[in-house]
Amino acid sequence: MIAGIPWWVLAMVVFILFSGYMALRAMKAEQEMEQKFIEQEGQKYMDRIDDAKKRKQSVSS
Repeated sequence: MIAGIPWWVLAMVVFILFSGYMALRAMKAEQEMEQKFIEQEGQKYMDRIDDAKKRKQSVSS
């Protein structure tokens, strides 16, 4: 017993805190991956718009 608290209770508190930390870390990593995906898709969209503008200008010229 540490300070009147059984060791297994302290171990459970440590594991709960560690689990929370790992969950936050996983959420952050997932958000970063999602942001990269969104940026890639946005770039593809902008490239398509630019290509359409170039085709339109070449047709009208």
